[in-house]
Amino acid sequence: MRRSLWIVLAVVVVAVGGFLLARYLTTENSERNAVLNLIEAEAAGDGGRMLDLLDGSCRRDPQCMRTVYANAVKLKRPGHPKILSLSSKTAYALGEATGLTRVAWTVIDHGLPVVQCVRVHRGGSAIAGRTVTLLRISPPIGNEAAC
Repeated sequence: MRRSLWIVLAVVVVAVGGFLLARYLTTENSERNAVLNLIEAEAAGDGGRMLDLLDGSCRRDPQCMRTVYANAVKLKRPGHPKILSLSSKTAYALGEATGLTRVAWTVIDHGLPVVQCVRVHRGGSAIAGRTVTLLRISPPIGNEAAC
């Protein structure tokens, strides 16, 4: 009886640990998908959609809005963007974190790669659920430049 109780307890601990780990690791995909959605709107030339995908504070900041609309005009191109490289300063953060994500992307056969910085905030917890909020996007930077 005592041995079976320990086995059940061990199974529960492993299951809960696995659930929390999986929830934590899916945040990386959430950030990548959020950045990709933003870049898709940018490549489509849709500044309004870009603003919808960014934190609401961008709409209250004239400089942020100018950058968004200038990017939408300058970086519009036909086709679907592909992420070539994504490097996040908030990757695998255990708690809340805000930092820059460097993303290099292109639309195949439609120009050179574009490199930009996206300001990202991660919040929540593995138990309550993790959140990813995009705050700002930069104009294009040099291909070898850091954020």
